[in-house]
Amino acid sequence: MFPIDFFWRAAQRWPDRIAIDTPSGPIHYAALAKRVKALAAGLTALDPTLQSRVAICAGNSDDHITALLAILACGKVWVPLNPKSTHPEIQRIVNVTEPSIVILDATNQALLKGAAGAWVYTGTASDASARSMNELIQLHEDAPQPSFELPLDAIQAIKFTGGTTGAPKGVMQPYRAWLANITNQIQVWGFDEHERYVVAAPITHGTSTYIVPILAQGGCHVILDGAGAEVVRTAFRERRGTVCFMPPTLVYMLMALPNASRDDYPKLRRLIYGGAPMPPEQVRKVRDFFGPVLGTTYGQTEAPQILTVMRPEDFEDPNNWAAVGRPTWFSDVAIMSPEGKLLPTGEIGEVVARGDLLMSGYWRMPEKTAETVIDGWLHTGDRGLIDERGFLYLKDRLKDIVITGGFNVYPVDVENALSQHPAVHECLVFGLPDEKWGETVQAAVQLHPGQKADEAELIAFVRNLLGPVQTPKRVHFYESLPRSNVGKLLKSAVIQKLQTPA
Repeated sequence: MFPIDFFWRAAQRWPDRIAIDTPSGPIHYAALAKRVKALAAGLTALDPTLQSRVAICAGNSDDHITALLAILACGKVWVPLNPKSTHPEIQRIVNVTEPSIVILDATNQALLKGAAGAWVYTGTASDASARSMNELIQLHEDAPQPSFELPLDAIQAIKFTGGTTGAPKGVMQPYRAWLANITNQIQVWGFDEHERYVVAAPITHGTSTYIVPILAQGGCHVILDGAGAEVVRTAFRERRGTVCFMPPTLVYMLMALPNASRDDYPKLRRLIYGGAPMPPEQVRKVRDFFGPVLGTTYGQTEAPQILTVMRPEDFEDPNNWAAVGRPTWFSDVAIMSPEGKLLPTGEIGEVVARGDLLMSGYWRMPEKTAETVIDGWLHTGDRGLIDERGFLYLKDRLKDIVITGGFNVYPVDVENALSQHPAVHECLVFGLPDEKWGETVQAAVQLHPGQKADEAELIAFVRNLLGPVQTPKRVHFYESLPRSNVGKLLKSAVIQKLQTPA
């Protein structure tokens, strides 16, 4: 069984259910399946080679979902290209992966300038000489359901890491990893045919891990009519959204909208956050606003999305608010010492994982693969501990630990303390070189609009909670903390700016 088979079975079982709710109207399972079959035949006609790469550079749309499913259906490898990225970064990924076909929105032509391969435009291309998805679908509208034979270790996708801690790497995600993800998403969240998934975060990133699980159960994807927090709220209020995955930043933006009310989310059952941590104080505020619907998962591109999970019921105990959950099916998660020894409950070390969810390796980087997967264990680069109940608590990235005066300081502990101050909206904690201490603890802070707090006040606040060693020596204030193009806070950008001479 392959990931696409979940969709084929759903289309056979629920042909008349709505698979995608677009701003221009619904697309039913039978119609979507017909389009996927036709496009898969069209892609195969352009390049019949199994496991050849097909890149997609597009915004969230029904065409994007159709194209992704068609790639899965014809045994090719999906390479997502973030349309919010830059031309040099897109070019680098294209040059490395060498896709034979590129599917793109017309608005993204400049990003793909110079890219080889057959270009296919979403929708109907404005240039009559250009090839479009609709054209391929019409040419192959009577195509049968495709089939192929490949091992489960064959590649389903090559997704690139964010690159915030170094050069991005192409992660080869095999069929078995996608199957493990699909099964776990359905199991842990209890998805069923009544789901209406609000497609808020980019399909090129975390949202992709929810596309097939929702469809597998006969649910519906709700495509937004625009972008921004207000549009997301409207989708929940007027289009009956039941579930969504989004970064914490968007969660906070929804709560800060004018006249924000829980009544705007009448059908919401699960609000899943990821891509960045949510400090315990923010967990409290989110749960106070949305109720007992909050969940989260922990994973990496190398072990996509769901190594561990925190269900809404796990958040009922405030002692769990700093955790990222317990291991899911098909994965082992453990803590390892620098010497490669598995550590007992409660001891801090590197988080390691093994099982079906793991990547096959890095695309054309065997040395880096060998450094990262050792004796079957994926070395995540995260530090943490597992408590006696099996909950995983992350401390920080290995390289983010601040060693000041011989003491180890975990930035996440200081960030959690700072976040308890009523004026603090978001914060980052890091170390900077210091002649006396080796490193000093420093913080970058974004305050809530209209709130005030000065450096001395915040330093005293943390000192009272954590003591002198973990207290920042300096607090730097930002109107808006720097973020990546998918909304992650960029600690590296803050550090670089502070270390660059004025």
